[in-house]
Amino acid sequence: MSRFAVVGNPVSHSKSPIIHQAFARQTGIELDYSAMELAEPDFESGVQEFFAAGGKGLNVTVPFKERAFRLARSYSPLTAMAKAANTLFLDAAGEIAADNTDGKGLLMDLAHHDISLTNKRVLVIGAGGAVRGVLAAMVDTALDDLVIVNRTPERARQLATEFGSVLPMQVLLFEELGKTNFDVIINGTSLSLVGELPPLSNLVLGPNCCCYDMMYADKPTVFQTWALEAGAGLALDGLGMLVEQAAESFAIWHGVRPETKEVISHLRS
Repeated sequence: MSRFAVVGNPVSHSKSPIIHQAFARQTGIELDYSAMELAEPDFESGVQEFFAAGGKGLNVTVPFKERAFRLARSYSPLTAMAKAANTLFLDAAGEIAADNTDGKGLLMDLAHHDISLTNKRVLVIGAGGAVRGVLAAMVDTALDDLVIVNRTPERARQLATEFGSVLPMQVLLFEELGKTNFDVIINGTSLSLVGELPPLSNLVLGPNCCCYDMMYADKPTVFQTWALEAGAGLALDGLGMLVEQAAESFAIWHGVRPETKEVISHLRS
């Protein structure tokens, strides 16, 4: 039976095994999909050992997405732009190849809620591997304005330098926010996993603002709760994104894209 896994740290909370097992039943594909937690120093060796032992594919989550890109020998154009990967597999030559389905997953989930980024003012919080994938997918969305903030401003400025020619963005400090408001706010940090909030003012929320937390939990995240209490029109967690990006990964590995609506409904219930 073909072996697949999600690798991260922490990873015990991940719903990826449930999702891929549901996809497998739906498509009639037999597979073994598990969660694999690696200590940070062991990521590269752990991935190589997984494939050397016959593993077929890995999903990569926090905090290894940028290291997954550097480990790969080949990658898709979107992944090359993002310099971060969430999907690994072996190419025809038996070398590790990478793709990034995070941005596609986010945009598809927003579309399911009738949210488009076209002509929107967008605020992105964070500058890690997950945000890199999302920014790469935003290149063709024709958004009106993009601002990025991060706890370490230098990392945000690095993103602005790398993406500036294809996706102009403004880098601000948290204390500089509030002079303008936004139509869509995306929390790309992992703060919700530890019950913490980015230091945001309620003034950043525009009318009917959609707030999106790329993390998820069994109950609304602290970011969702803050957003609704601050007057957001819609506050979403990242569960839909998780399922959509998983479907994209599944298609890369197996050549068929499963349906997602029923899987999302099942996880919500």
